[in-house]
This record gives sequence, structure tokens and C-alpha cells, in this order.
Amino acid sequence: MKKRNYTHVQTLLPEIRAMLAEGKIQREVAEYYIRDLYDNSIVAYKTGTRQTVNLVLDTIRLAMKREKKRAAAELHLHSDQGFQYTSHAYFQLTKQYGITPSMSRRGNPYDNAMTENFFSILKTECIYRRKPATFAEANEMIASYIHFYNHEHIQLKTGEAPLTRRLSA
Repeated sequence: MKKRNYTHVQTLLPEIRAMLAEGKIQREVAEYYIRDLYDNSIVAYKTGTRQTVNLVLDTIRLAMKREKKRAAAELHLHSDQGFQYTSHAYFQLTKQYGITPSMSRRGNPYDNAMTENFFSILKTECIYRRKPATFAEANEMIASYIHFYNHEHIQLKTGEAPLTRRLSA
């Protein structure tokens, strides 16, 4: 089986503001996702109102649950050096699944270019067109867009949708 390279990133999307009902406090939506660099599909993602280690760990667990039949013996999971990815729990979980964690050097934005590309597409094609008013609405918009992206969004490089490429491999 081919070696799979995944990229994993965390970021805050300041453009996605959700007004919580209690006191109408503005919150940012934290989104963590794992992207397969072979076909550019979003393998798994989780959203929350705070950046937490558990949100990252849950995203990895979800990806491994979905991908267990396709996962090669050696996965590389690339991230930045955020606190979530330098935690003991993160390294324990990656070891448990046989994943090799990979991190970019400090101040090196080029390693995450593929990952940041998806957020640019998400913001341009989804978020900027209709700003969500609630956290639930933001979640719904992200879920709908990721489904569209994986199943219908034609990639310029391949001329097909990400999951079409995966299924034809």
C-alpha cells in the first residue's frame, strides 16, 4: 500500500463569528481538520468554540476510524508547533495509531501552505458569502461545504473531485 501523507492543522477562523444566546457574546470558531495530500480530501474535522488538545485528539480518532481500511502502515501527520501538537497526549495518540508526527520549524509558513490553501477556499467560497449568526449555523455551513468540497469541487490540478480521485486509485 502507498505511503499516505496527511496534513493536520488548527486555526481560528476570525471571519466565522457566532453569537451565543447567553449574553450575545462573540466567539470564534476553532476548526481542526485532517487533509489527505494525495487527493486533497478532508478526511476528518471537528469544530469547537475553543482550541483544545481534546478537539485535536478527537479529530485524529475520527480520521483513523474512517480511514482504518485505507491507512498505510506509515502515516505522516504534519502540523505547526501549537500547544495541542506538542502535548504529551498528542504524542501518545499518534504513537498508538502508528502515526509519525511532523512539525514545521518556527517561523516557517511554507510547510503549511497546502493546509492554509483549504482555509482560503473555505472562506472565499463559503464564509464570505454568508456570515453565520450562531455557532450551530457555522457548523452546518462548514459541514455542508466540506461535503461539497470532497464530492463535487473540481480540483484544477486533477480535473476531478477529491473523493473521485481516491476511489479511482
